[in-house]
Amino acid sequence: MSGEATYHVPEGPLRLAGPVARPAPGTLPLRGDLAHMALAGKYLAAHYVIPQIRSVATEGTPMHLASRADSDVVTRLDSGSNVEVLDIAGDWAWACLGPDGPSGYVHVASLAPAAG
Repeated sequence: MSGEATYHVPEGPLRLAGPVARPAPGTLPLRGDLAHMALAGKYLAAHYVIPQIRSVATEGTPMHLASRADSDVVTRLDSGSNVEVLDIAGDWAWACLGPDGPSGYVHVASLAPAAG
């Protein structure tokens, strides 16, 4: 398992033209401050991130809509499944299952250690 996902990174100037509908929270890996690199040119974000691949530890874990244990659950991740980590803040990682989502927050402790 590699520590980086493989995606086409757009070349040249990125332009957005016309209105763009904002996806519902928990769908695409897009926040106001960060977005998955594969969304560059489609959605505007302050920064685009190349995700780090991590696997879910042995017990599985819920993916939450917000970085709180009492927030809505977007989906449940099975043990051993891969997620793409885009940001880590404190005990929470903002992650997705790919550039098409879903996206949400998981406890960092529920992820296997990063390779390397």
